Amino acid sequence: MIVTMTNSTRRFRCTLALILALVAVPAAARAEDGYDLWLRYAPVESGPLRDAYRQAIAGVVVQQSPATAAVVSKELSLGLERLLGAAVPTWPSVTADGALVVGTMASPIVSALGWGGELTTLGPEGFLIRRAQVGGRRALVVASAGDRGALYGTFHLLRLLSIGTPIARLDVREKPRHQLRLLNHWDNLDGSIERGYAGRSLWKWEELPARIDPRLADYARANASLGLNGTVLNNVNANARSLTAEYIAKAAAVADTFRPYGLKVYLSANFAAPRSIGGLATADPLDPAVRQWWKDKATEIYKAIPDFGGFLVKANSEGQPGPQDYKRTHADGANMLADAVKPHGGVVMWRAFVYDATVDPDRINRAYKEFVPLDGTFRDNVFVQTKNGPLDFMPREPYHPVFGAMPKTPNTVELQITQEYLGHSTHLVYLAPMWKEFFDSETFVKGPGSTVAKVADGTLQGQARTAIAGVANTGSDRNWTGHHFAAANWYAFGRLAWNSSLTAEAIADEWIEQTWSRKPQTVKAVATLMLGSREAFVNYTMPLGLHHLIGGDHYAVMPENDDKRRLDWSATYYHRADEKGIGFDRTRNGSGAVDQYAKQNADRWNNPKTTPPNLLLWFHHLPWTYKLNTGETLWQGIVAHYYKGAEQAAQMERAWTALKGSVDDERHAAVAARLRTQAVDAAAWRDKCLAYFAQFSKLPTTP
Repeated sequence: MIVTMTNSTRRFRCTLALILALVAVPAAARAEDGYDLWLRYAPVESGPLRDAYRQAIAGVVVQQSPATAAVVSKELSLGLERLLGAAVPTWPSVTADGALVVGTMASPIVSALGWGGELTTLGPEGFLIRRAQVGGRRALVVASAGDRGALYGTFHLLRLLSIGTPIARLDVREKPRHQLRLLNHWDNLDGSIERGYAGRSLWKWEELPARIDPRLADYARANASLGLNGTVLNNVNANARSLTAEYIAKAAAVADTFRPYGLKVYLSANFAAPRSIGGLATADPLDPAVRQWWKDKATEIYKAIPDFGGFLVKANSEGQPGPQDYKRTHADGANMLADAVKPHGGVVMWRAFVYDATVDPDRINRAYKEFVPLDGTFRDNVFVQTKNGPLDFMPREPYHPVFGAMPKTPNTVELQITQEYLGHSTHLVYLAPMWKEFFDSETFVKGPGSTVAKVADGTLQGQARTAIAGVANTGSDRNWTGHHFAAANWYAFGRLAWNSSLTAEAIADEWIEQTWSRKPQTVKAVATLMLGSREAFVNYTMPLGLHHLIGGDHYAVMPENDDKRRLDWSATYYHRADEKGIGFDRTRNGSGAVDQYAKQNADRWNNPKTTPPNLLLWFHHLPWTYKLNTGETLWQGIVAHYYKGAEQAAQMERAWTALKGSVDDERHAAVAARLRTQAVDAAAWRDKCLAYFAQFSKLPTTP
């Protein structure tokens, strides 16, 4: 792959203090509300660069199937006019130099170029962007084996122009790392969103199918710009009514809107639906009547939605029904649904988020124990969908040990874009560094170099079917995600779903240049703020491997939480602070969780001296006076992290204040208000956690 990108390899190492010294540039000419996301297509400021773009793209020729061609033409018309400051005409054919050609292998122009072999290798979603001679005329060509690839290539070209990429020698070869790239929406049928912090559901179920909100096309467009190709419309805690004829018709209307953008619709299925809406006496997956009910339901859905993607299922977890209610396995349940959708080309994504207390005393051990023994027993159209960490989307966790442990079963990576445990849409926390930490983790299942990324994309263990899902953070708020910077996480998920080898720095630069400004000083300042935000959050909430120090809303600090409903919903269950020390012993002398990992990791994490400091209290219960590799005692290290995190949050607020005038006033003010709250919250986390833990350590709460 050859890609010319300005700024894509920059790695900023300046401190937040440096931002305060930057000279502000003039404010943007117009206020903005964030609705355009990263698709603003702000005018190219550089005269020479703009002239080069205009010379290279004097007219547009689109040769695709009608529905996708209309989307491509509309996007190019909008994007190029905004970027170049003048409309670019549509040409029926290449009649002069400077044609931008977008087409598939079926189009006459692309077919004549002789790129068929390369395009076939890239598949229907991959694409080429390169210069070519067409009928003796100079042209820039976006080509793919399929309509979706040509669409993704169009958006990628507009991205490259938006970030100021030189066009003269442009040569891009792209192919997605993951076959299925989905957003999971935890939207309820009443319009509420579980763990949603940006308003109500975009779908407006009550209006469908008679009225389709025009915003749904804009949602699909944003996802297409990232190469995402699927959306699960409803909550994993599924209401069975979503599978009734009434709601299938509503989902079909959404699917019709999404289809031209390459976005398939999926539904979360309630496992007990044959009983609750089907009138059967059981939902036993081995019962012939139940199996037939699901086959008939699948046929009904596919009749309304011919390209329906399939089912997502949360079963036997947190009160949801499942096959274990009938003494059947997860494989029994998943395979029944897989058999129902397979004739139609559908898949089943069966979540591994289970933690039955009878399986193991340590909650994080349970999913591995339930699923790994089932490897090889699932149908080939079943994906086991596994969270990045073994607990529940904590600010920091080790990677889930299921990754690499089920080589015969396709695995869907599940990441959480919505900030359930990371300050909701109030705190600025850029999640790409956390996700890169996960993807770059060494599993050692086939020796050194066996990263989670290679497990996830199938290259390590020869998986032909691969998938990745992100729990969405979108809602009805005008700016889509509540916090203007939360949109960076939607963007980053899409980019990593396409290519998990991209760096957090490169993605941040892309997003900033498309969303805020191309001015180097502003990009540098905003990138520094973003790239340090996740570690700052960890410092002021759950440092050194502490986790789950929250209450029921998963926002407010509550280390004293002793949830009476379930022990493993309590903060005290996880930090285990007492007069002797703090942390959860998961060594071979404790819960034994280390041995769910390959020996190289297990041996390293079994010893506190070789455990990375940032996971120390995840794997070990240690005395308050334990000496860290910094020379500090454990208590001193905890205190230092809490104080550092609170100061980092305060610095973030000051740094953003210094950027006033560098970005538009409307969005600057909105972000400033949230950063003020974040700084106050960070200090509250510091003060409450240290005061609480000091009851046990009996040591000073100041550095």
